[in-house]
Amino acid sequence: MSYKLKLQVFEGPLDLLLYLIKKDQLNIYDIPMTEVTDQYMQYLELMELLDLDIAGEFLVIAATLLHIKSKMLLPPDPTEEAEEEQDDPRIDLVEKLLEYKRFKEAAEHLRSREKIRQDVFTRRIEAKDEETGEVYFEASLFELISAFSKALKDIPKDIFYEVIKDEFTVEEKIHEVLHLLFEKPRLELSELFARAKNKLEIVATFLAVLELIKIKEIKIVQSELFGGIQLIRNEENIVPVPVQR
Repeated sequence: MSYKLKLQVFEGPLDLLLYLIKKDQLNIYDIPMTEVTDQYMQYLELMELLDLDIAGEFLVIAATLLHIKSKMLLPPDPTEEAEEEQDDPRIDLVEKLLEYKRFKEAAEHLRSREKIRQDVFTRRIEAKDEETGEVYFEASLFELISAFSKALKDIPKDIFYEVIKDEFTVEEKIHEVLHLLFEKPRLELSELFARAKNKLEIVATFLAVLELIKIKEIKIVQSELFGGIQLIRNEENIVPVPVQR
């Protein structure tokens, strides 16, 4: 699939690490390096599979994680000084994460002060169902990748060995998603993936969703943290159709 997507709205590597820590409810002061490093590398593999334009900082953090992991797996050197033995190789990473977390929280606070709302939320409200009153919050793009990864795992392995005659383009999938969103106000991402017949169609669908986010045609939202992801049209980008008289 010759499709290169440079997504400017993608979060950085520290956002990914914070997401992994929060998703699995890990202690940021005692990060299990093997678990977090393996998950981080899996996300990079998915980005490469999708041919996303990965910034160099992602690779720098990957190298840092692998270095820390290897140091923690090595047996202690009995010739080292007692003070050196007590040094935790994770200290610099934890401090960097805590500093970045404070920066993000401060930025979010300033944004919430700028956009005065009735209540204060830790995540920005993106939509509200007028019939049910249900509130939807902005979803992380890393959660979108998690959903994509799950969709790939749910595809039976036998299907990879079948002869696939159908070809799916990102452009066709963009039109398909927009058509579905014209028929109903919101669309479950899992439902969209479930319509796919094989791995190639899932990849094309996912890239179409990313492109629609990039051009601000849709938003990805959740009703709860780490819940199911839904697609909604970006009301600010919908051009009203003039009434014929």
